[in-house]
Amino acid sequence: MTLAEQRRLYAVGGWFQLLGATLHIDLHQDLAATARLQTAATLARHAEHREIEAWCYETDAWRVLTDGQYGRALELSLVAQQLAPTGSSAEIQATAQEGRARARLGERTETYAAIDRVQRKAVSMVPHKGTEHHYQYDPAKSLAYTATTLAWVGDPAAETYAREVIARLSPVIDIHKWPRRVASANIDLALTLLSSDRLDEACDAAQRAILSGRIVPSNHWRALEVVKAVEARQLPEAADLREAYQGLKALEN
Repeated sequence: MTLAEQRRLYAVGGWFQLLGATLHIDLHQDLAATARLQTAATLARHAEHREIEAWCYETDAWRVLTDGQYGRALELSLVAQQLAPTGSSAEIQATAQEGRARARLGERTETYAAIDRVQRKAVSMVPHKGTEHHYQYDPAKSLAYTATTLAWVGDPAAETYAREVIARLSPVIDIHKWPRRVASANIDLALTLLSSDRLDEACDAAQRAILSGRIVPSNHWRALEVVKAVEARQLPEAADLREAYQGLKALEN
């Protein structure tokens, strides 16, 4: 094959390995995820494909963020931004991960700066209608990421963003038909409502998110965070919420 054909083969292989790694992370299969990320990065370097390599770092940032390694998540997200082509989906998503990591680290000023950069960059993105591509940034994601980031930094404004995500994406009453993003927005909403002592609403939002069945294993920790917060306040809804969460964990096994 020609050099161009060989590079294209490496690039296609890199995308598939990267997608496989993402699926393994969702399923909490860490060893398989690591192997695929390493393979994807190697293929990306052979193909001289900086965007795939950037996505490898961004994906790893997301993984360690869900494991509570916020400092490491910040480091990986910054490397991803350095590698990513300017204005690319990888750059925007890595910036969003930076904001989430900084929110968890309590770096409020830097968190707001990252949110602002994501929103400015997302405005110029043109969605590819009729296509589903995990590595093509969806401008609508910025709303959901803003809700999560603000909830984590303790900003009451997260409520407005979370409710807007829910209003846009959950036109049906049946919670089992919600997309994953709505379930996550309800978790964000619950966290924000808890911080403002709107306890009944918070418990209801958390319960709906957990019972929807739309929270993947890699995000169970977010639901548990709400459950523990409700238990710490010794609210009467704590037992039902814990039972719903245990049912969620049972499905994972």
